[in-house]
Amino acid sequence: MADPSSYRPRAGEIPDSPGVYRFRDEHRRVIYVGKAKSLRQRLANYFQDLANLHPRTRSMVTTAASVEWTVVSTEVEALQLEYSWIKEYDPRFNVKYRDDKSYPYLAVTMNEEFPRVQVMRGHKKKGVKYFGPYAHAWAIRDTVDLLLRVFPVRTCSAGVFKNAARTGRPCLLGYIGKCSAPCVERISAEDHRGLAEEFCDFMAGRTGTYLRRLEKRMAQAAEEMEYERAARLRDDIEALKKAMEKNAVVLADATDADLVAVAEDELEAAVQIFHVRGGRVRGQRGWVTDKVEEITTGALVEHALQQLYGEESGDTVPREVLVPALPDPVEPVQQWLTERRGSGVSLRIPQRGDKKALMETVQRNAQQALALHKTKRASDLTTRSRALEEIADALDLDSAPLRIECYDVSHLQGDDVVASMVVFEDGLARKSEYRRFQIKGFSGQDDVRSMHEVVTRRFRRYLAEKERTGEWTDGEDGDKGTAPDGLAEPSASTLTEDDGRPKRFAYPPQLVVVDGGAPQVAAARRALDELGIDDIAVCGLAKRLEEVWLPGDDDPVVLPRTSEGLYLLQRIRDEAHRFAITYQRTKRAQRFRSGPLDDVPGLGETRKQALIKHFGSVRKLRAATIEQICEVPGIGRKTAETVAAALAAAAPAAPAVNTATGEIMEDVEEPGRTAGSPGEPVPAGAPDRRRGQET
Repeated sequence: MADPSSYRPRAGEIPDSPGVYRFRDEHRRVIYVGKAKSLRQRLANYFQDLANLHPRTRSMVTTAASVEWTVVSTEVEALQLEYSWIKEYDPRFNVKYRDDKSYPYLAVTMNEEFPRVQVMRGHKKKGVKYFGPYAHAWAIRDTVDLLLRVFPVRTCSAGVFKNAARTGRPCLLGYIGKCSAPCVERISAEDHRGLAEEFCDFMAGRTGTYLRRLEKRMAQAAEEMEYERAARLRDDIEALKKAMEKNAVVLADATDADLVAVAEDELEAAVQIFHVRGGRVRGQRGWVTDKVEEITTGALVEHALQQLYGEESGDTVPREVLVPALPDPVEPVQQWLTERRGSGVSLRIPQRGDKKALMETVQRNAQQALALHKTKRASDLTTRSRALEEIADALDLDSAPLRIECYDVSHLQGDDVVASMVVFEDGLARKSEYRRFQIKGFSGQDDVRSMHEVVTRRFRRYLAEKERTGEWTDGEDGDKGTAPDGLAEPSASTLTEDDGRPKRFAYPPQLVVVDGGAPQVAAARRALDELGIDDIAVCGLAKRLEEVWLPGDDDPVVLPRTSEGLYLLQRIRDEAHRFAITYQRTKRAQRFRSGPLDDVPGLGETRKQALIKHFGSVRKLRAATIEQICEVPGIGRKTAETVAAALAAAAPAAPAVNTATGEIMEDVEEPGRTAGSPGEPVPAGAPDRRRGQET
């Protein structure tokens, strides 16, 4: 525990101006980011008698080892910089709202030639119009199904669209009248875009004008005795009204507003947001946070607004934001919202009428969300705590292993040997800490030797980071990988000491688990002993009987089948196995797709594609002279000589034979081309029926 007086700035060092400050721990990791109208006054509050501080604030200042600040011109700039740093550094003592879902949106891809209506999650893309968020994807599909009768906009994927265009036959929706079938040119691109714009207008709340127009057209058709057309228009009106009924009118004046409510107690807070567009509730979302710092309701609202609108701009920021308490001061936040929208935004507390009544409804939802979260978390915490305690008792550990790392080796008959490292903290997966490795020390199949190499490399890096000796240059680090569920892993570059983000491999586990029995456990223990690390426990979990092996023990530890500790170890082991085999399959697929150009040093993907496009195939490129290769844009003579030498050294692929006719196809593409997969050459001029299919 650090003494705040040891890093307190000297008198007069802190400027009396707006700014953003960062507290760092002994590892130079940023643990708290804050903003202030006056840095001098705000920071002085942290360096007072510890007994006068809030318990959470006291914990933060005693964990910190230094403080630094950045001066800005205005409070709005401070708000923007604070948001950016919280997103970048993910400080442990800041309020972080945990969104328990990836909320789905109804999206219209207006950035495409033929706009498509679809369900989208994740980051928003430029040129795409979004409506929502919705609580469930099925709610979007129900709404779209009703509206496609009136607005038959394309909903198919790019692969289905191209396949329909190639065959000249639309999909089922085109036959039943729920798609205008632009793929077979039943409608022009301009008319289809007009349909998509009408769809967006209706979803944006401009419903009354469109309904009146349809009713007028229906009456006109009836007067002209075109009863079939009048009946179709009547059914269209009923479909639109049914779609509108799914969103009840809550504000009679067709208001566009977001209502934010907060329910909180001593430890946690829940935020609920209702998105009202055109007087109707178009979406709902919510977050829960731990109150790791002393914070007011107004400050919670401010953080919620940062989370909600930090990546938004334009009409996605409504004209009116209704909140239970205003941030202090409110002017910078309101100005920030106005800048993000591009026009005035009203941030206020509803006092009376329909808006206050709706705010009470949102407040009840927030209270229910907090109560439900507490019930779930109590159960989860109890189970995870019991599992960690059982593991500690079974392995005779001094304390519960709050950080567990698990390693697994994967290969296919000795080829593409890789390994994985997964991390669980407090019984939960920490996917951003996952790592994957290529086995570099030898070739062939040897799981024990592979395990020794991986553990050695991981903890050699830990020792290097611990001693702060700078960047390693010998290449013995884990390869940057992709975490499960599409989550990107941290950058491969070693971070500087002045950066607050955690360095790779900087934090040790209390327990290392390996997938295997006594030999793998012994290899991991030997690797740690060789590095002089004796304060990390090691065990292995064998698949056959689910036995737990410890270093040097002749007999395994057998946990009861109903043990929560055994269940947690199995989950960790299975996650490591899944992560390893996914990487191994990726490496194998890359190897199968490789071609002779992949071995040319210094030749990137762009220039490879340029060569293939220029010559048409690797066979023709192999027959080209150095002067002809130099004619390709971006290819100099030295590179051309390297390419020619590499192709000359590589054995040409065997000629492919058309099994239907027996003819030899001379212009077949060699491995590394994208038109056909290895072993499936496509004759010149023949249709490639693989194109346009969804994967």
